[in-house]
Amino acid sequence: MPMSQPDASASSEDRVTPDALLHTRTGTDVSPEDLVLAAGKDITPRSLEWARRKLETEGEAAMEKLLP
Repeated sequence: MPMSQPDASASSEDRVTPDALLHTRTGTDVSPEDLVLAAGKDITPRSLEWARRKLETEGEAAMEKLLP
């Protein structure tokens, strides 16, 4: 069974995500739950406490450090 391969004739611009779509800022506050999920962790009391401390020290930039 042949494996599908990307279309080599497509230009690189067709495959590149525009920079404006790569930013995580949504204009809303970042919650501890958002930060935990962005870090790929399960939401637990321990991970929520980690996220609260990180948001206290780094502010919303904490999210940008995880998902630039």
